[in-house]
Amino acid sequence: MAGITVNQTEDRKKTKFARPIRYTVSILLCLLSLFPFYVLFINSTLESNIIKQGIHLIPGSFWAANYEKLTNKTDVVSTVSVWEAMLNSLIITVPATILQIYFASLTAYALTVYRFKHRNLAWGFIYAIMMIPTQVSIVGLIKVCSVTNMYGTYWPLIIPAIAAPTTVYFMKQYMESSFSLEIVEAARIDGSNEFRTFNTIAIPLLKPAMATQAIFGFVASWNNLYTPSILLATEQDKRTMPMFVEALKANDKQRDFGEIYMGLFITVIPIMIAYFLLSKYIVSGVALGGVKE
Repeated sequence: MAGITVNQTEDRKKTKFARPIRYTVSILLCLLSLFPFYVLFINSTLESNIIKQGIHLIPGSFWAANYEKLTNKTDVVSTVSVWEAMLNSLIITVPATILQIYFASLTAYALTVYRFKHRNLAWGFIYAIMMIPTQVSIVGLIKVCSVTNMYGTYWPLIIPAIAAPTTVYFMKQYMESSFSLEIVEAARIDGSNEFRTFNTIAIPLLKPAMATQAIFGFVASWNNLYTPSILLATEQDKRTMPMFVEALKANDKQRDFGEIYMGLFITVIPIMIAYFLLSKYIVSGVALGGVKE
């Protein structure tokens, strides 16, 4: 008993000593993560010549001037204002994220729950697609868009989000470790059909993983510049927010870093909103799960 008491005392001392270190490291990592956003905000309040001089940590008084110049910058991006570009990005990003998360979860659910023939072959095919970069398939995508008369529309940027092998991979790994098949079997015994089981039982249990992937999917779709620049090149009124900011940066003769940073600051706002809306599901889902074996 005395030995156990001594060991417990030593463990408490180690924990008491290690706790401040963990907190200090966590605070430092948090500050390092927030520092680029702080600099972005500070630069959006400064004049272009001041930004060129180096990093500044004190806000300036040019926030309103930079915003006014940015909102009047339609000539740079061919009649598209910053808020029209924001709306175009939302039209693409929101449905693309929803489709990506839902169908990736549905695919992972099928690969986890059902024991069908060639299941491993299907999983291997999805796994192999993860190694194919977007640049390799863009020529085929353009050809398909031309044949289906979807070139210059939002659809080629939304519909392909249904096939997201990376999201399928993550969801499958999550389900294998945290999703109980006994719940599905119990629902079948109660007479629930497969889609109802997935929509009403599986999805609530998968919310933490779906929220995590929704953040990644939203950020990837929102920041996507390569594909929209090709598929929307002929439709100037449908250009997205990254295309708008890129047009500001490409204007060498009238480049204003205050406007550029203001555009980048506005671009980050929807990403931060999406993170704060979805992060609560991640936090609340740490202890969430199905019936454990």
